[in-house]
Amino acid sequence: MTRPRTRLLVVAVTALAAIGLLAAAGLDDSLVYYRSPAEASSLSGADGRIRLGGLVQAGSVLRDGTDVRFVLTDGASDVDVVHRGDPPGVFQEGQGALVEGTFDADGVFRSDLLIVKHSNEYQAPEDEYQTPEGEYQAPEDERP
Repeated sequence: MTRPRTRLLVVAVTALAAIGLLAAAGLDDSLVYYRSPAEASSLSGADGRIRLGGLVQAGSVLRDGTDVRFVLTDGASDVDVVHRGDPPGVFQEGQGALVEGTFDADGVFRSDLLIVKHSNEYQAPEDEYQTPEGEYQAPEDERP
C-alpha cells in the first residue's frame, strides 16, 4: 500500500471508531432499565434514582391528597410505593406499572414518575346514536 492510502485508511478507521464510541455512549444513556421488587429489596438503603417495575397489588391503592400509595409486586417480593402527583387515567390495581424515584429511610419507594403498562387494543367510546348494527341514527330533533 502506498503511504497516502495507509494514512487515509488510518484516518477512516479512527473516525469510524470515534463514531461508534459516541453512538454507544448515546445509546447507553437512552436505554432504560428497571428492577423488580425482588431485586430492589437489596437496594432499599442505596442512594440514587432507580426504576422499579411490577404489578400493582390488588386492594393496595390508597389516594391521599396529591399522593397515591400502593404496593408493587413481582409475586416474590413487595415494595411499598408513594407516588407524588396524579396517576395516569388508566392506572388501576392488577396492572403493570413502572415507577422512578428513590427509597427513603423507612424503605418506602418515593416516586415522582409513574408509567402504566397497558394493552394496545383500542376500544372506541360508546356512541349513543349508533345502532347495534353499527349504523348512525340521528337524534330525534335532527330527523327530517
